[in-house]
Amino acid sequence: MPLLSRRGTLLSGIAAIALPALPVLAQPADTDWKHYAADAANTRYAPLDQIDATNFSKLEVAWRFKTDNLGPRREFQYEGTPLVVKGRLFCTAGSRRAVVCLDAATGEQRWMYSLDEGVRARNAPRQFSGHGVSYWTDGKEERIFYVTIGYRLVALDARTGQPIPSFGEQGMVDLKQNIEQEMDLDKEPIGLHATPLVARDTVIVGAAFLAGSVPAKKGGIKGYVRGFDARTGRRKWIFHTIPKKGEFGYDTWLKAGEAEQAGNAGMWAEASADLDLGLAYLPIEMPTGDAAGINRAGNTLFSESIVAVDIETGRRKWHYQTVHHGLWDRDIPCAPILCDIPHQGRVIKALAQPSKQAWLYVLDRETGAPVWPIPEVPVPAGDVPGEWYAPTQPMSSAPPAYGVQHVNDDTLIDFTPELHAKAKRLAAHYKTGGPFEPPSLSRADGTWGTLQAPGFTGGTNWPGGCYDPDTHRVFVFTQNVVSVVGIIPGDPRHTENAYVRGIAGISPRPASAMGDADGAPRTDTMEGAMAADGFRPGQATIDGLPLLKPPYGTLSALNLSTGALDWQVAHGDTPDAIKNHPALKGLNIPRTGRPGLLGPLVTKSLVICGEAGMNTTPTNAAGKGGRGAMLRAYDKATGEEKGAVYMAAPQSGSPMTYMLGGRQYIVVAISGGGYSGELVAYRLPA
Repeated sequence: MPLLSRRGTLLSGIAAIALPALPVLAQPADTDWKHYAADAANTRYAPLDQIDATNFSKLEVAWRFKTDNLGPRREFQYEGTPLVVKGRLFCTAGSRRAVVCLDAATGEQRWMYSLDEGVRARNAPRQFSGHGVSYWTDGKEERIFYVTIGYRLVALDARTGQPIPSFGEQGMVDLKQNIEQEMDLDKEPIGLHATPLVARDTVIVGAAFLAGSVPAKKGGIKGYVRGFDARTGRRKWIFHTIPKKGEFGYDTWLKAGEAEQAGNAGMWAEASADLDLGLAYLPIEMPTGDAAGINRAGNTLFSESIVAVDIETGRRKWHYQTVHHGLWDRDIPCAPILCDIPHQGRVIKALAQPSKQAWLYVLDRETGAPVWPIPEVPVPAGDVPGEWYAPTQPMSSAPPAYGVQHVNDDTLIDFTPELHAKAKRLAAHYKTGGPFEPPSLSRADGTWGTLQAPGFTGGTNWPGGCYDPDTHRVFVFTQNVVSVVGIIPGDPRHTENAYVRGIAGISPRPASAMGDADGAPRTDTMEGAMAADGFRPGQATIDGLPLLKPPYGTLSALNLSTGALDWQVAHGDTPDAIKNHPALKGLNIPRTGRPGLLGPLVTKSLVICGEAGMNTTPTNAAGKGGRGAMLRAYDKATGEEKGAVYMAAPQSGSPMTYMLGGRQYIVVAISGGGYSGELVAYRLPA
């Protein structure tokens, strides 16, 4: 029989009977991921479904990009999320915060830009690669913006990686200048690890500082937010996060001169923008210090506030303060999520703000008014001399809290009656209560301080959540951890005559990376003080086990149509230290989840999130992997786990996804547990 071509003609050229044309399958269109969290609304959503519940576990590694050579030393906390535009992947990477452009299909490097800032970078408060880059185009030019370790805003040509000569001075703006404050350009510890927000033709940049729990001085640089022209680098506006005299909010600083002397109050997280409304939404942190506010009496705007400003002018339109006179380090840690939701028969332009206190604050983003009531509830005062205490705090009525907010008998470890009894005896040495139980004096002969939940790192932290426009759900990870906070008067290292004593318990980061308030507990004047039952001040563990009962990490679905918590699951395998603990031998311990700082991704049918922390035992059905972690997928309607794939290290950046050449990719940054930073791209087998 002669061979036929697809069109039904004899290959010899002799006419033949025509055959039906074969169907041409439409190839899915390529998609982009143009913002840190997919879009300016910070939804971290992609309407893709090639990877779904039936095949997620079949994912294979498409390519890897190791970051070891992009700096003088390796990085072990790689927090970036890349962008993808027209088949090119852009991200920061390595300990010098280089910017790289990769082929999004193969991971091949196309170009790299790196700036050696010397002593200026070595003195910076936000080291390593940061969260990534931002993209701008006017339809002709394409630019990549990022903030260097030494606090410079750089504009690069997206095609070549070369600085744009017409932007600022030879492609960069020195962010330590033109900020209405004088500072040493090499020594002042101000910087930023978040991505700048590109909204229309404005680049919005915040500021970050050293940890404020043990402030070295009363004052300090203020974290003003600025907007720059994306074409020229000219400063368009500045927003005073600590108001100047005569400005709105100045009167919330009750004592004369305290607003002028205060520092910090920066925007160290990403911001969001509604381009139609012309508004940017700024998440503002606390002033100095995190747990001692005796030099900032009053509610002190705009600390711990969401501030809506005009994109073009920086003028405030509205604000909402989530914590008054904060003493708990409850900075607003991540960008607000912008979403349009059905509510009482109409569609509301809403803003949903995840928080360290494990509430999702849902506001009308046009006005700042709460969508569901957020009543002001009376809260207890503390016993620190000279401290000012807010009489009430806003507590959201809906959606409900999605993490542990109390330390009491119901939340203490209860694997066995003996462990629970020990936990109660330990807790009796501290003040305990709800989410706004204030820090207390720490005395060797009395109460050792306050047990605080959520802890200083949350709740939810900088990775934030994601939003599904199909079901109007916000998905958010939270960790249930406890902190020990005590104030010791009279310590000479602290000019406010009080300092934060420290934190104990589960921590997602090593103590060496965290500073006084986030590392091992301090004992100082209480060194050697022991209770009769053997507990030590600062302790928040029971026989090496967490003081709180599991789950230690959860993934939650919050329904913005109803205000309900639709589902919640323990996210992450049970840590080996718990699986193998001798006190738990023979017990059936359900999956506990793991604490950490994690951000989820939502697609057409799945919620995707990697684990924090390393496993040292096999973690999937086939027994593969061993030491490493898992990238897990859940049905977004029910929370049922639908699959998991092995990662060589924990998720340390948030996952993103895109379609290219007919294939869907998922890319995630991994690092930690002795494994240096790496981008890993997954796709289905060919």
